[in-house]
Amino acid sequence: MGGCAGSRRRLSDSEGEETDLAPRPPLQDSQGAHWKNAVGFWLLGLCNNFSYVVMLSAAHDILSHQRTPGNQSHVDPDPTPTSHNSSSRFDCNPVSTAPPGAHQWDLCRRKLPPGCLFSFGDDQPVCYFLLLTSPGPQDPGGEADSDTSARQPLINNEASESKPGSGSPLSLQERWTVFKGLLHYIVPLVLVYFAEYFINQGLFELLFFRNTFLTHAEQYRWYQMLYQAGVFASRSSLRCCRIRHTWVLALLQCLNLAFLLVDVWLSYLPSIYLVFLIIMFEGLLGGAAYVNTFHNIALETSDEHREFAMATACISDTLGISLSGLLALPLHDFLCQLS
Repeated sequence: MGGCAGSRRRLSDSEGEETDLAPRPPLQDSQGAHWKNAVGFWLLGLCNNFSYVVMLSAAHDILSHQRTPGNQSHVDPDPTPTSHNSSSRFDCNPVSTAPPGAHQWDLCRRKLPPGCLFSFGDDQPVCYFLLLTSPGPQDPGGEADSDTSARQPLINNEASESKPGSGSPLSLQERWTVFKGLLHYIVPLVLVYFAEYFINQGLFELLFFRNTFLTHAEQYRWYQMLYQAGVFASRSSLRCCRIRHTWVLALLQCLNLAFLLVDVWLSYLPSIYLVFLIIMFEGLLGGAAYVNTFHNIALETSDEHREFAMATACISDTLGISLSGLLALPLHDFLCQLS
């Protein structure tokens, strides 16, 4: 009897081992899917920002050509430098390059080479359907919770139904509580975006150096390029450097704004290369604030609140950009009237 029981026990153990040794996806396939997803999301981000960045970088050239009646050609990469306001020391365009200039999008569409803005438009579906890997069926006991959640789709109705209470919408009280908890991240990000877009679209055109070989339009393009380079570097640095106290980044960005605003008024910086360094630093601060804000929110919010928290934090950049544009427009007109 004991021998039979022991043999049955060994048989059940061997069956359990066979069950545990069920075929799993090869490690090579999982690594390939990881890299496909990484490349796919990288390209989606590139396509998402391309047209916006081109429009802002070309704003000075677009507005420079606005004064020519009936000019429907694309922007000349090296336009002849002319003074649009001979009574001002800033060499101003008639209109500020600040974002609320709603006519700029139409000008950008007409002045730039055909297809330039939307050349990546057909890639937002190629990446999604061909590169991104669809999540497979979940095995609750097969992997760690962190790995399992990483492979779940953004919207998973089955997962929501399986968790009690997870499918019900948040009440107003819950949303207000989550929003109040996000303010220590939202407010710094609003300030960062306000300061950097006030600099980019309100002061870049006014930071004009006559004692350099670069034309005014070329200086503006270099400012925008260095800013975008700083943003790209810092947004890609999350695995190397993580910052929890984002208010420090907001404070430094506001100091950048104050420093460059005083220079526009007094013109005390002797070289454009100093401005280049400050603008690169500005881009580093802006990118770091953005990526660390959303990373911290994703880590610190519960599963049922995370989607609402991430969506709510998205108002930060829009609010900061809008406020900066509203103030940059009258500031541009005021400074351009100075002799």
